[in-house]
Amino acid sequence: MQTLLTSAQMRQVDEFTITQQPIASIDLMEKAARAFVKCFLKTEFNASKRVAVFCGKGNNGGDGLAIAHLLLNNGYENVKVYIVNFSTKQSDDFTINLQRLDESKCKKVIINHPTELKNVKADLIIDAILGSGLNKPLTAEYEALVKLINKLQKKVYAVDVPTGFFAEGALPKDYNGIKAFKTICFQRPKINFFFPESANATALYEVVDIALEETFIDSLPTDFYLTEHADISKLIQHRKPFTHKGTYGHALLIAGSAEAMGAALLSAKACLLTGAGLTTACIPASGLTALNSAVPEVMSLTRDEYTRIENPTKYKAIAIGPGLGITSLNEKLLESLILSARPLVIDADAINILGERPDLLEKLPAGSIITPHVKEFDRLFGEHDTWWERVQTAKTWSKKKQIVVVLKNQFSFVCVPTGKVLINPTGNPAMAQGGMGDVLTGVLLALLAQGYTATDAAVVGCYIHGRAGDYLAAEQFVVTASQLAERVPFEMRIFAGKD
Repeated sequence: MQTLLTSAQMRQVDEFTITQQPIASIDLMEKAARAFVKCFLKTEFNASKRVAVFCGKGNNGGDGLAIAHLLLNNGYENVKVYIVNFSTKQSDDFTINLQRLDESKCKKVIINHPTELKNVKADLIIDAILGSGLNKPLTAEYEALVKLINKLQKKVYAVDVPTGFFAEGALPKDYNGIKAFKTICFQRPKINFFFPESANATALYEVVDIALEETFIDSLPTDFYLTEHADISKLIQHRKPFTHKGTYGHALLIAGSAEAMGAALLSAKACLLTGAGLTTACIPASGLTALNSAVPEVMSLTRDEYTRIENPTKYKAIAIGPGLGITSLNEKLLESLILSARPLVIDADAINILGERPDLLEKLPAGSIITPHVKEFDRLFGEHDTWWERVQTAKTWSKKKQIVVVLKNQFSFVCVPTGKVLINPTGNPAMAQGGMGDVLTGVLLALLAQGYTATDAAVVGCYIHGRAGDYLAAEQFVVTASQLAERVPFEMRIFAGKD
C-alpha cells in the first residue's frame, strides 16, 4: 500500500530529506523542477509554443521560476514569467531562483494587482502561484487573478497542486481556484485527487518521483492508503494441486425479481468466473429458465412465498441485493439473515431496505461488506454535503461495527475495521454502465467463499474489477458489465503469476 499524506506531513518529509540525504533545499527544489519539466515535455514537446508561468513568492513560486529556467534551457524561446506580487513575504529559495532567472534574461512581468494582467499571449500556462498549504477558498486579489487566468481558457499545468485547491479535507462546493488540464505533483498524489470534487480543479494528475525519503513517508501516521499492483499479487490465493470444488467454497447469491433478473444473472456469472467452487442463486421461480440458459453451471434455489433460507450455515458466503426488489418479504429475509449473525455482502436493494430499517443496520454482523454508491450511502447514513464527509462517516461505521464499507466511485474508498481508508485506483468512465455493481457483488461473494477475509476480498475485488474495465477500455469506448465479468478470470490469472 502506498502511504498518502497531508500537505503538512509532506513538508515534514521535505525537511527530513533535506537533513538526512543531505541536500540543500534549493537543490531539492531544482530536482522537483527537473522532474516536472521532464513530465511536461513528454506531451508538450513543441518548443515553439508560448508559455506563461505564473509564480507566487513562496516555494511553489520558486518551483515555477526553476521550471521557467529549465524550459528555456530545453529550447523554449517564448517563456514569460508573471510574478504575483500580492505579498511582502517571499521564501529564500524563491529569492535565489529569481536571481538565477534574472541572469538568464527571461521575460518577466510583475503583477501588483489583478487589473495589471493584460494581453497575455500564451498557448500554455504553468500555475505556480500558491502551493498545497491552503485550507480556505481564495479571496481578494488571488481570487480575482485566478478568475482572469481561467477566463483565458488555455491549457494549464499546475505545479504540485492547482492554486486554490485543498490537498485534503472537505472541498467547497463553489471551487474558485485554478482549473488545470493537468497537475504534476511531487512524490505522492494529494489525497483529495481521489474525490469527485477534484474534477473541478484538475482533469488529470501525474506523480513524479523526486527521491524523498520513502522510509520516513511510510513511518508517518495516516488513515489513507493507495492500493498498488504488488498488493494484489501478494493477496491472490493460488490454486494448488488436489484441490476441488469444495475447496473453493459454496456461495449463495440472493438476487433477482420477476422484473429484474439481469442483475442476478450478472452477479451469478461474476461469482462463477471469479472462482467460487459452487454457486447457488436464490431467485424467483420465474427466473429459472433465464438462469439455466445464461449460466448453467450455477445451481438454483427458488424463493418460496416466505423467502426463507432454511440453513444459511451450509454456505461459505452469502450476498444479497442485486435486482432483489423492495418488498416486505425481502425485508423479512434480510432481517433473518442479519439475525443469523453470518457475515454478508449487502448491495443494491438490500441496502435500500437497510435505509428504511436503521435497527437492522445497527445489527450488521462483523465481517460483512456493504457496497453503496453515493445515493445509497446517503439513504443509509443521512445526507452529506461532501465526499470527504461521506468517507469520514464510512470510516466511523466500519470501525464501530467491524464491517467493510466500499463507497463506490471512480476511485472507490474501501473503509476497513482498522479505521484505514484503502483507495482503489483502477476503473474508468468507460465503465459507466448499468450492472457494474452487480458484477462487483458477485466478485466479492466468490472471494469470500474462497476464504479471503472481508478486507482482502474488498481490496482484491475492487482492484480486479477495475483492472478488467481498464483492459477493455483500452480498445472500447464503453465497457458492458457482461464483458467485464468475462474478463475477471484473466485478471485473476495475471495476478496469480501465470502470465
